[in-house]
Amino acid sequence: MAEATALHEEKSRSGNIWLPLLAILSGTFVAILNNSLITVALPAMVNIFGSTTDTMQWVLTGYMLANAIMIPMSGALSAKYGSKRIFVLSLAAFTFSSVLCAIAWSDSVLIAFRVLQGVSGGMIMPIGMSMIYMIVPREKIGMALGIFGIASMTAPALGPTLGGYLIEFFSWQFLFLIGVPVGVFAVVISAFLLEETPTKPDLKFDFLGAFLSIVGFGALLLAFSKGQTEGWDSFFIVSLFFVGIMSLVLFVWVELGKEQPLLDLRLLKIPAFSISIFTSGFVMMGMMGGVFLMPIYLQNIQGLTAMESGILLMPQSIAMALMMPVSGKLMDKYGVGPIGLVGLIVMSVTTYELHNLEADTMHRWLDTVLTIRGLGIGLCMMTLSTAGMNAVPRHSVGDASPLSNVLRQVMSSFSIALLTVVMQNRQNFHMSSISDNLNPDVATSLLSSLTGLYTQAGVDSATATAGASSLLYGMMAKEALVRGIADTFVITVIPIVVSIFLLYFLHEQTKPSKLAVQEQQKTAA
Repeated sequence: MAEATALHEEKSRSGNIWLPLLAILSGTFVAILNNSLITVALPAMVNIFGSTTDTMQWVLTGYMLANAIMIPMSGALSAKYGSKRIFVLSLAAFTFSSVLCAIAWSDSVLIAFRVLQGVSGGMIMPIGMSMIYMIVPREKIGMALGIFGIASMTAPALGPTLGGYLIEFFSWQFLFLIGVPVGVFAVVISAFLLEETPTKPDLKFDFLGAFLSIVGFGALLLAFSKGQTEGWDSFFIVSLFFVGIMSLVLFVWVELGKEQPLLDLRLLKIPAFSISIFTSGFVMMGMMGGVFLMPIYLQNIQGLTAMESGILLMPQSIAMALMMPVSGKLMDKYGVGPIGLVGLIVMSVTTYELHNLEADTMHRWLDTVLTIRGLGIGLCMMTLSTAGMNAVPRHSVGDASPLSNVLRQVMSSFSIALLTVVMQNRQNFHMSSISDNLNPDVATSLLSSLTGLYTQAGVDSATATAGASSLLYGMMAKEALVRGIADTFVITVIPIVVSIFLLYFLHEQTKPSKLAVQEQQKTAA
């Protein structure tokens, strides 16, 4: 009887999923778009506010830390008060804080409003994903999450280009105001189209777990984001790592002893779910290499503007977005193994190809490689996540979504910190190598020629010599940076290859049993 009722509910849900899905996609889109708009505009905002790069970087860092702090709480708050209520309130608070950011009168006020925005934005993605699992039947979940991935990838595709355009032709306030109409629309349709999920009003909120997660994840992500500027062996960073790791150890101990934990770590006992988290996390680390390194290469080496860089990178993001719904349908038909394997192989090969970058690499070649890479990412990203979430019982999806999101965010932050260290170390190595191998006669001849050009321009001898030396050093530093970036792309292949090995175990865990296959054949007959 219970199975018949569940089947009836499943069928009734299947006919009315697209409008609620639109509401969730709208909310997710506006949250991701906002952050991608800000990234390319930070250098301009430093000048606008008369601030420094280190201070203005907190516009991103503060938002990211607030995000990470709130993700673990999203599951517990949704369970106690209802997913729809928390989702709509988060969207409304996010939209309102966007307006506050637009009227900020100083860099410190803007950072404070961005932290407020991060608090509300941190719950939008995990709650939205968990609600998709609640409203979409299992047999359509791959396609639904593929469509969900369009919002996740289209926003980063549009963000850099649109952000560069707004900061160049309008004003910085539009970076925040442009998402307000979308946010209002998302709030309204979510309020009308989404159904409230079952609540647990008697659920006791885990305050100790919340405190430990705030301290642990906050300290760890702050250490990752500031390690390069402060120094990895500095007292500040070492203290952050110590506090973060100890807090998370205590957090795990506390959560495993609670009946109603903030993050249900017991879900990691589900093999397919835990393997999926780490596999998709490694893919995210590989993907972040391109997200982090390519703008540096395009703007610092090839001299492109933020808007030009965004236009060049847009086809890759569009390819990801278009491939995600396709990958969902293919996964529903063929399973995670074949689709994930093709995506990971394409992603690893194209990422490795990027180690051939040179200072004058043609944009046509670069665009082709990045677009094919985007197709590979689109094939495997949501496929790996979906496979793990499908293994979680439906009643635990609200706990599984924040757990997977927070672990992936930590891995992404770690990857950016690691890639920064690798890039700078390899740049220093190549700078030393170029200096050691530079022929003295060639260097003298080149300096003489450059000095002559300065002298012909009417510059005095001392200034001409200094200018020529500075120019030669700049050329060497530029070449060293190119080689450092190229070497770092080789490093980003490693987590992707690790994902290929993990995919085998994920495929084995998600293969349907013979009994399940027979049941599916009977149903089809």
